[in-house]
Amino acid sequence: MTLNRRKLLKATALGTVATVSSPFVIRDLRAQDVIKIAGIHDTSGGLDIYGKQMVATLDLAVNEINAAGGVLGRKIQLINYDPQSNIQLYTQYATEAATKEKVAVVHGGITSASREAIRPLLKRFNTLYFYNTLYEGGVCDRNIFCTGSTPAQTVEKLVPYVQKKWGKKIYTIAADYNYGHITAKWVKKYAQDNGGEVVQTDFFPLDVTDFGPTIKKIQAAKPDLVMSALVGAAHISFYRQWAAAGMNKQIPLASTTFGNEVVITSPEEHNGYIVAFGYLEGIDTPANKKFVETIHGKYGIPHMTELATMTYHGMYLWADAVKKAGSADRMKVIQALEGGAAFDGPAGKTTIDPQTHHTVLDVYIGEAKDKKFMVLEKFSQQQPADTQAVCDLKKKPNENKQYVIDVKT
Repeated sequence: MTLNRRKLLKATALGTVATVSSPFVIRDLRAQDVIKIAGIHDTSGGLDIYGKQMVATLDLAVNEINAAGGVLGRKIQLINYDPQSNIQLYTQYATEAATKEKVAVVHGGITSASREAIRPLLKRFNTLYFYNTLYEGGVCDRNIFCTGSTPAQTVEKLVPYVQKKWGKKIYTIAADYNYGHITAKWVKKYAQDNGGEVVQTDFFPLDVTDFGPTIKKIQAAKPDLVMSALVGAAHISFYRQWAAAGMNKQIPLASTTFGNEVVITSPEEHNGYIVAFGYLEGIDTPANKKFVETIHGKYGIPHMTELATMTYHGMYLWADAVKKAGSADRMKVIQALEGGAAFDGPAGKTTIDPQTHHTVLDVYIGEAKDKKFMVLEKFSQQQPADTQAVCDLKKKPNENKQYVIDVKT
């Protein structure tokens, strides 16, 4: 399904989310009066548990910016695409957004595979790209800005926290793609750095739903805790089967990916899990309380994740850079973003690191309790040190690759 100005996405995440530009608004605006942007997020398929929220927060940010007068006296027109968790549709829609709609920026992608499918296309078409998802780090490309957290920001804090609380022996389970594999390496590194060990690591394709054999292996290994980097709707089966086997009462679990799953699983299944993210809904600030209230009330979404909240931050970072640049021109906006662009929002302060085009952000440790996360500890303004170790766009502005970070263990 192809979306354009007359055919806008309506995505539901326990409620209805509409794009900012409804058809009757568009008819009142001439083409030169708007700045087009695109969102490419899965609102169907196995990754819709994340994508629906990201559509909602992108829509919210655009609505707020337009209500405040837009940017440079022009309204923003949001065009949403649903790639249905299909990589081929990602490339199709990225091409359409860049060449047919000629958008000023694309916000989108959830998995690393989806990002790497569209990143080179958008660079080729000179279309700015915001990837607002937590990921494994290492992307070094002046045309992309990555607002989500990386393992050096979250795993580095989570592993010693749970080792101190529960013990030194870790069993890691992770999604079988870039994020899972690289995160598992960071878990091993930080476990060893803190006097512990990873006794076993298992990887699972995104469509796996039967975790019975793995649960038996974990029981036999007798770790002090399980570290999960599972991803997507199918992998929720692990948490349900883990609880059904009574293991959630025997071996504790920590995760850098268990986010929206907190509202899909029951309290009996998830209470006591400890997580680390660049955002938790329980952050006690006026900005976050207003954000959460709006998302719950206007969009009917019961829980916000880092992916969705950093999409909101990413939209504001781009809009503020357009204002600073005095233009939506790609290179002028990139230069404005590299000049210390920052946004203080529901997740706290996020600042663009000009060396890597990643963000310096706050990291939160939280505990799952009754379909919510309680904030246990905050680590302010964490650097994307893993990506900084391999990427320097100030010295090499023409760099265009994803480094596989060599994690020394």
